[in-house]
Amino acid sequence: MWYYFKTILLIGVLTSLFLFLGKLIAGEIGMYIALIIALAINFISYYFSDKIVLSYYKAQEINSGEIYDIVKEIAFKAGIPMPRVYIIDEDQPNAFATGRNPSNSAVAITTGLINLLNYNEIRGVVAHEIAHIKNRDILISTIAAGIASAINFIIDIFQWTLFFKRDEEENHLNIFSYLLILILGPIIALIIQMAVSRTREYLADETGAKIINDPISLAKALEKLHYYASNIPLTRQNLATNHLFIVNPGSLLNLFSTHPPIEERIKRLYKLAGRY
Repeated sequence: MWYYFKTILLIGVLTSLFLFLGKLIAGEIGMYIALIIALAINFISYYFSDKIVLSYYKAQEINSGEIYDIVKEIAFKAGIPMPRVYIIDEDQPNAFATGRNPSNSAVAITTGLINLLNYNEIRGVVAHEIAHIKNRDILISTIAAGIASAINFIIDIFQWTLFFKRDEEENHLNIFSYLLILILGPIIALIIQMAVSRTREYLADETGAKIINDPISLAKALEKLHYYASNIPLTRQNLATNHLFIVNPGSLLNLFSTHPPIEERIKRLYKLAGRY
């Protein structure tokens, strides 16, 4: 229950920050414009984000084989419709889920992951991604990413507004406030977006482990994925999609990572295994 409350709280803060910036720039009208922009960005993300990301990574859909059968089995255990299954030709071992709801979802797995992990570990990874779909995390992450992008857009508008502002005296009086907004606005948005993503990763680990009654296999998979993903770069790297993957596909520091520390995730899974 705490996971859900924390996620709603963080998205609420992110939305409030966005509307505040809109009002700061152009008063009440600016707040309404900001709201319209946020709705437009989220509409596009909601309906087209899965197609965009799968196309970006050149994912190929499959309809048979061992990976397909694993996804089908675990989706059945989770009580959700069968997601579409995709393979991405990448050496980095990784995976992600996408889609706006359980009825319109997909699981994508890299060839590097298939070559690295054993059968049980692959089941652990798939269970984690199925858990994201079951918990509707993809929609939540999309909303958070959409609002964060909109905040950066508003900040850009604010910079131009400041540049063309004619009241020099007022500019001097408020220059410190302006700098705080320009610098801290995007940082706060990024931190909140990361907090949302990290919260959902912990929940997906727990939910996925419970679906297959095997926290240990997921823990071992995470350990391998973290090591190899840190040393094998993605051919097509995009910071905007990092939060989708089961482990961080980039080499960002923990402070700026959309994922919680891998050691803590593994620790929690072993603790969960002790209850079985």
